[in-house]
Amino acid sequence: MPSDHPEEHSGKPMVDRIVRCPTCGGDSVYAASNTARPFCSVRCKNMDFGAWASENFRVAASAASEDGESGDTSLH
Repeated sequence: MPSDHPEEHSGKPMVDRIVRCPTCGGDSVYAASNTARPFCSVRCKNMDFGAWASENFRVAASAASEDGESGDTSLH
């Protein structure tokens, strides 16, 4: 019967991947055991969410033309 654990398929134990936390820049374990991944902690995860919610972070979008149209004529 196949196992659900990848380390049992290869015969080698899995090594937790360490990534940089997007909020504080510290080390973060990128594994199922870290429920805040890719963040190092729930605190950093919540700080990031709060920055998006308060619009401190924004995704760039093209500006609408002066007549209020987006320039996409496919719907006309």
